[in-house]
Amino acid sequence: MLKGSRGLASSVSRSRGSRVPFQGAHPLPRAPVQTQRLSSTHSQAVHAPDVAETSTSANSSTHKHEPPAFKAQLDFKSMKENLDLYVTNTANRLSSADPKLVVQLYDQYVQLKQEADQIRAERNDNSNQMKGKMEADQRQKLIQRGQELKDKLAELEEKLGQVEMSLQREGQRVPNLTHPSVPIGGEDVATVLRLVGAPREFEFEVKDHVTVAEALDLVDFEAAAEVSGQKFYYLRNAAALMEMALVNYALSKAMSKGFTPIMTPDLVKESVLEKCGFQPRGTNTQVYSVRDSALCLTGTAEVPLGGIYMDKILSEAELPIKMAAFGHCFRTEAGAAGAAGKGLYRVHQFSKVEMFVLSTPEQSEALHQELMQIEEEMFTELGLHFKILDMPSGDLGAPAYRKFDIEAWMPGLKRYGEISSASNCTDYQSRRLNIRYRPAGSEPAAAAGGKKKGAKQAQGKTEFVHTLNATACAVPRMIVAILENFQQQDGSVIVPEVLRPFMGGISVIKPPVTKKTA
Repeated sequence: MLKGSRGLASSVSRSRGSRVPFQGAHPLPRAPVQTQRLSSTHSQAVHAPDVAETSTSANSSTHKHEPPAFKAQLDFKSMKENLDLYVTNTANRLSSADPKLVVQLYDQYVQLKQEADQIRAERNDNSNQMKGKMEADQRQKLIQRGQELKDKLAELEEKLGQVEMSLQREGQRVPNLTHPSVPIGGEDVATVLRLVGAPREFEFEVKDHVTVAEALDLVDFEAAAEVSGQKFYYLRNAAALMEMALVNYALSKAMSKGFTPIMTPDLVKESVLEKCGFQPRGTNTQVYSVRDSALCLTGTAEVPLGGIYMDKILSEAELPIKMAAFGHCFRTEAGAAGAAGKGLYRVHQFSKVEMFVLSTPEQSEALHQELMQIEEEMFTELGLHFKILDMPSGDLGAPAYRKFDIEAWMPGLKRYGEISSASNCTDYQSRRLNIRYRPAGSEPAAAAGGKKKGAKQAQGKTEFVHTLNATACAVPRMIVAILENFQQQDGSVIVPEVLRPFMGGISVIKPPVTKKTA
């Protein structure tokens, strides 16, 4: 999944404010390998973060008392037992979440729950004492005691509800733990895992993709600005065909790797966005919300794909589940400005093919490597020069345990630009979406002697799945890379060979023929 205002696709906002209404729509905004430290050229790369990965915390003081939108199945006991780890991890992730506060709230919650359970036990005992015959004054004492216990329980339950609300709100702000191989620090300490190919040497002055595209009548930014506003575009002629070719090529590649092709809704419930780790509210939200509705435009197909299995229990035999979806992505790109977002590089709407996987915990690390290898294979076949980065702790969004970015060389823009990312989110999203699986050997078993009518089956143990996501193709960024890397001196552009079957056999995009006037 590609990154919002800093890269292309998944993010929990650092602050929360009002939702951006859609009047129509209004502003979604954000394996062992030989490694080397990131060279200085990495600082030239410009990111457009995935919507859910833009930040690692969710609440501002404005929403300090706002109830959580949902109840996540968080492991508070683990946080309590490993508090120092969580505190250090939260600091490394540059998150404003407070694990110490979460543990304090958890202790309060446990204490209040124990007290409430004790009162319930006393009420039950009191009720049982009233079942037999007794003197009127003795019964009256029991009735009075019952009322006292009822009032005390109501008071405890109110406190318990408030503490649980705070516990959920603060607990949901804590970012995922981090893979031990992830570099600690900001973007400048990202590690280059691999360099693939080499920059093309040009014998003429290189043009940026906007100049190339406009000369070939492939884009129309002016008309789009009149119709929709800035950061929108029309693709024309061969560029329109190239979008469809890239989508079909990416889906075909994913299908050959065992992924199921899916077309997803572009509108999803706000609650589903939040469960995936995206933040639809806040001053710098990347999310377009629909006014007077609980719906939002998606910034990535990751969200509707994750929602498919929400509140479901799978069998281990079903995993891994691999899905590849074509979807439209909508980003407000709040806070994004300047030459770094020129032309097609950073836009409000674009098409993308997203890979999404559900797996067991034992499968997820190998699958993360597999996703990266699929991306590498695709971009190599397209003839691009790129580097694969192991992104540092400060650049990880809240859901990601580890994230690999791929940045392609864009000679017209004179920098590397992110074209893809692949994240392992472990059980961060599944604990919020409530997606579980039943390990082999722990399936529900009938009671001894056979299942009796009305008898419940013994429920087997369930565990949370791991979720992973990766960008197969973010169309505008791919078009930028292709136009800039394959431009020719006469203004034409060579079409990568793997795309030609999907473009009716077109091998070269040539300048339009000027019509002669009489």
